[in-house]
Amino acid sequence: MSGLPNPWERIPPMSLTEHVFGPTLEELRAPSSLPAALAQQVQAAADSDPLHPLNLYRVCWRQPDGSIPHVVMPSALTGVDAPIVVLSGRRFPTGSHKVGPAYSIVREHQLRGVCEPGVHRLVFPSTGNFGIGGAWVGPRMNYASTVVLPEEMSAERFEKIEAYGAQVVKTPGCESNVKEIYDKVAELRRQPNNRILNQFEEFGNYRFHYHVTGNNILELVSELFGPQVRPAAFVSAMGSAGTIAAGDRLKQVHAGTALVGLEPIQCPTLYNVGYGGHRIEGIGDKHATWIHHVTNMDYLMCIDDEATLRGTELLQAGGTFLMAELGLDEAAVSSLIGVFGPSGICNVLGAIKTARLLGLSASQPVVTIATDGFDRYPSVIRKLAAQSGPQDLDEARRRIELFRGAGDDYILEGTPQVRRRWHNQKYFTWVEQQGKSLAELEQLLDPDFWVEQQDQIGPLDARWRELRAEHVAV
Repeated sequence: MSGLPNPWERIPPMSLTEHVFGPTLEELRAPSSLPAALAQQVQAAADSDPLHPLNLYRVCWRQPDGSIPHVVMPSALTGVDAPIVVLSGRRFPTGSHKVGPAYSIVREHQLRGVCEPGVHRLVFPSTGNFGIGGAWVGPRMNYASTVVLPEEMSAERFEKIEAYGAQVVKTPGCESNVKEIYDKVAELRRQPNNRILNQFEEFGNYRFHYHVTGNNILELVSELFGPQVRPAAFVSAMGSAGTIAAGDRLKQVHAGTALVGLEPIQCPTLYNVGYGGHRIEGIGDKHATWIHHVTNMDYLMCIDDEATLRGTELLQAGGTFLMAELGLDEAAVSSLIGVFGPSGICNVLGAIKTARLLGLSASQPVVTIATDGFDRYPSVIRKLAAQSGPQDLDEARRRIELFRGAGDDYILEGTPQVRRRWHNQKYFTWVEQQGKSLAELEQLLDPDFWVEQQDQIGPLDARWRELRAEHVAV
């Protein structure tokens, strides 16, 4: 290691008057560990006041009944023997699991004494769901909050941000116009009371997914298939590259699990140093993020944004066609409705390609994530219908083949040389534009660096519990 100091060795004192103390990461991993009285209070808040700070304890995968929302895709649709298991993030308080990283990052900044409620405004640079998560978390923890978001994102995203009590600053462009976000953030940074919470570089994002998402995936696979079964692969498109950190935990426990990243064909940044606009909201942000452990990724695949939009409409509104063409029953069709936005369909298509590439069998599950549900994409699908016409039987048949025919194109293996190239691409954003040093960049090549990031979870949780025990629980 480079010998750079551990920022958690000495946590400065803080003014505790206005602070809110929610759950630890371990409590979010296993909410059943909460005291019964607190769990009852959390459920009461969920039922009566969804914006109460107690709902911070609901920023987790497991539901009150202990289940992890998921769907196993019908093999008649995927065309592969391997089970495609999709965890659904739509049951998180904001309708997306990105609220978890937002909470984790705010918590770590509060522990470091970097931000004070009533003093500082939190700024969340985002292309969508993280910003919505920040808009929900910030006010729940007594912070004024601003979300910086491209102006071409779905109308539903802006509505949710404002409904949660945050301010919106719109920047030019679409999903892949992250540079424009950074330019606006640089301007906002000059205001002394603003605190920038950049999901693309904050290891609170990485730690949430490594510990909470990763361990819950392991538990779900065991619950579904038995303790002897391991995930054969974990597949995740990259936006901030937070979710894909769950794969680090899976590979740590099961060395043979393949870790597969996804990008849009229209913006193939890691695939071939490409660029461009695309329509898969939440991924493909035209740069290699700081927290992406690229030297642990086994494959990279690209998915067509048009396929994700058409696939989203098929699963949302094409139940009659799926029953007629594939013989699915009503229960199977109903299990798919509301679960997917375009990025979730992207992940499913990538999981199918992975199963084909690796020749996986019925006893080798592939796991992926649906970051959010359909609720924030009706306007996107209306636009698709206006451009492409209605989804009739012939069109539905073509869309079914997008799943069953997912092929072997746009696949890049993570050889040592390719992984080094992925790492080198971080230089342009983070050293040239964002002020990181070469020493900081090079330490990302050291496997021990990532283990050190993981090992900070226990001490952070311990300090958080100490502070919470001294003051009000929320």
